[in-house]
Amino acid sequence: MHPTLSTYDKIFQYYITLKMQKHHYFILLLSGFTLPVLGQGTITVQNEATVARNEAVVGVSWKALKARYSTLDSANFRLIDSRTKAEIPYQLERQGEASVQNLLMQVSVPAKSSVQVSVQKGKPAPVAAKTFARYVPERLDDFAWENDKVAFRAYGKALEGTKGDAYGLDVWVKRTDKLVLDARYKRGKYHEDIGDGMDYYHVGHTLGAGNVMPYVKDSVYYSKNYHRWKVLDNGPIRTTFVLEYDEWDVNGLKVTATKKITLDAGTQMNRVEATYRYSGASKLPVVVGIIKRPELGQMLLDEQRGIMAYWEPQHGPDGITGVGSVLLTPVTAMKITGEQLLAQSTSVQNEPFIYYTGACWNKAGVITDAPAWFAYLQAFKEALASPLVVQMN
Repeated sequence: MHPTLSTYDKIFQYYITLKMQKHHYFILLLSGFTLPVLGQGTITVQNEATVARNEAVVGVSWKALKARYSTLDSANFRLIDSRTKAEIPYQLERQGEASVQNLLMQVSVPAKSSVQVSVQKGKPAPVAAKTFARYVPERLDDFAWENDKVAFRAYGKALEGTKGDAYGLDVWVKRTDKLVLDARYKRGKYHEDIGDGMDYYHVGHTLGAGNVMPYVKDSVYYSKNYHRWKVLDNGPIRTTFVLEYDEWDVNGLKVTATKKITLDAGTQMNRVEATYRYSGASKLPVVVGIIKRPELGQMLLDEQRGIMAYWEPQHGPDGITGVGSVLLTPVTAMKITGEQLLAQSTSVQNEPFIYYTGACWNKAGVITDAPAWFAYLQAFKEALASPLVVQMN
């Protein structure tokens, strides 16, 4: 049955009202008559924590977005802060798949507040890359990654057995928001600071800046260096990759491991998902570790909240590196050995053991002393306990 003339009049009047109010879209259903979606909509990002979330990367299911906003075109939309009218940078996350899995956007949300994000048709502004990772075959199979705050690397098979072999995670400090890895490797003098930072962190035969390994009978069972790698996403605001390790012996267990590492723009911290595979046991004790220097440094060992932090001693003119790890699983103990700080926990076979680890540099001028670094990690843990809530309106 066709709508009457009066129904069309009502539709037209309602359409004019909505246009005057500058609504971005509407769906109208009257007497079985449906008008098409003309725009997209809004997304609300709610921060229920007592700490502000600055430049946080938050994800929205792409499938859910497409279901809610049927005309959404992955190549032709913009995100606008409804309050400031500023464009919000975003990334289409694929997680190693051919199709888009999530929409990632970088937002700042005050404590106990929310941000309204308008989804509008239109060509988005270019987003400057703030995260990056790559395999570095020209430097003995390094795998290096960075964001706009800090950089890291893991060591590969080609380094094994050499004088410089190391087991843990390495830190490359930065005092620029630009991506620097390629330039540093190209010039080959990354132990010198020419204005953007350097590599002066020492790893050796330790866990370095927060690596994780099995821990049985007070011994760390180090794997050899990673053997295979895969990049799942590579910027501009989130980079995720996987490192795979060959089988090694852990107190009689034959163990293999994969480590999925994610680094977002705007943070000092990596997310690490370490998955151990073996037979003959359901659980495996592990430790996250931070190398300790011979000179006096400042430490935070908070077993209850799962925060382990180290503010290193001054390294001559190079400055001071802060390193910290935040665990999500219960910590059975934290202790200090002659070589490193250790946080003990337990992993479950074939399930990811998830934690965060990262670093800062006092010469970057943002986090310049131990209290500031410890406070950063405590606020980071609080934010993890109260993640941003996303709603589609």
